[in-house]
Order: sequence, then C-alpha cells, then structure tokens
Amino acid sequence: MTEKSIIELDDMNWELLVEKEGKPMVVMFYSPTCPHCLAMMPHFERYADEFKGKISFARIDITRNPFSVSRYGVMATPTFKFFCSGLPVQEVVGEIYPTLLKKITEDALEYGSSCASRSTPIDFNIGYA
Repeated sequence: MTEKSIIELDDMNWELLVEKEGKPMVVMFYSPTCPHCLAMMPHFERYADEFKGKISFARIDITRNPFSVSRYGVMATPTFKFFCSGLPVQEVVGEIYPTLLKKITEDALEYGSSCASRSTPIDFNIGYA
C-alpha cells in the first residue's frame, strides 16, 4: 500500500474532501483501540490499492472528530459509509466479511451516482426561532 492510497480525514477537511469533492468515496469511521477496526484495516488498505483511480478510500478517527461522527450518526466502529456526489448512499457497520466490503464498493461504483441523484440534500444549518 502506498501512503496516499487512503485519505486521512478530520473535522476540518471533511467538507472539502468528501462533500464538495463529488468523487465516489468509501469512508471508514474507526477508533484506534477498536479490535474490529484493526481487523478490517488490512482489507480496507488492500481495496484502496485495488480500486485506486475508481473510488477514493478515506478514514476518520472517531475519537478526534466528534462533529463528523455526530453529523453522520455514527454509533459503532467500524462504520463504512459510501458517498457519491458528496452524498451518503450506502452504509455497513461492523467487522464484515472482506468480500462483502469489496462487493458493496463495486455496487457503490455502479449504482451510487443514480442513487445520489435521487437523494435530497440535507441542510445541516439549524435555526432557532
């Protein structure tokens, strides 16, 4: 795996790299102390190399980035969220079979843009009267 195969996300660069970039992306929400995350990381890294140039792979440490975690309702690790055109189109939670992660990634590439085009963007600005 090359260093640039997986993008390191945080609360400061999330909007620019995920929501505004618009390219298909798989984001792994993880914790450095989570044994299930540690078990999934080698497979995530392998698929990042395998799908390089087709879909971006990124990860975000939930212990350091509470805003992004809260914004996307992440309740457990690892959580894999698939984005297309900056919108979440698929999610899978837990230590899953690696082949399932690969299949969902392939499906996100094939169907993600049509799903995103039918999604309603969420406005996260909360107004108080």
